[in-house]
Amino acid sequence: MTRHPYLSRSSPRVLAHRGLVTPDAAAQGVVENSFAAVAEAHAAGAEYVESDCHLTADGEVVLFHDDDLKRVAGDPRAIADVRLREIEELMAERGGLVTLAQALEAFPEVRFNLDVKAAAAAREVGRLVAPHVERVLVTSFSDERRLDALAAAHEAGAAMRPATSPGSGTIARLLAARALRQTRRVRALLESVDALQIPERQGPIRVVSPGLIRDAHAAGVEVHVWTVNDEIDMSRLLDLGVDGLVTDRANAALAVVNEWGTTPV
Repeated sequence: MTRHPYLSRSSPRVLAHRGLVTPDAAAQGVVENSFAAVAEAHAAGAEYVESDCHLTADGEVVLFHDDDLKRVAGDPRAIADVRLREIEELMAERGGLVTLAQALEAFPEVRFNLDVKAAAAAREVGRLVAPHVERVLVTSFSDERRLDALAAAHEAGAAMRPATSPGSGTIARLLAARALRQTRRVRALLESVDALQIPERQGPIRVVSPGLIRDAHAAGVEVHVWTVNDEIDMSRLLDLGVDGLVTDRANAALAVVNEWGTTPV
């Protein structure tokens, strides 16, 4: 499998989860997924930023995790029911709202890992990333949303598809196929993705294992684990062979990766 340009830089990778909000920035009111959080991640040296996509009432894709404004801005309305200008006003003192179009333009050196949170956003995400597919990975818990975005990128004239990581349904089928030792099924499930972005555990179920990593690597697929904020866990997972760490503490993870890369194993 040919490696997607999104993954052309050397691993292991640090993916700044919703940007980077340091304690000092948080004290000043900066929140996740804001323009300031993306800028802070970039300034810290993170080449990859993980973010989330919702669609406003007037059809703009914004980087926002929740489907409403309550937790971040104290407003109970759904993103889908609020116009862009209103959300910009709410976010003005929280680090600034950033649309997907703005993020792609303002941070040309950043590679974006985009989780499509709303079905209504999928096709617009695909259209917007079409000129930037070499530095975008599209994912979603919903394979339907993910595939809609990939199709829209193709229809918008993308030179290639964005990189992609499967949804929870595909991950569940992959784990079941491995448990049943269905080697061909495992290969088939891995052949159309570039990375597995997964938690180490899902409740009592261990998701990340040496065997899963071996199967993924044999298919040319990377393994990125979320959300890893403890330095000991970061080092342990790197020793296990994972290719990427999705973390709220990108600055700490970059230090761990740099040290790990110079420490004999």
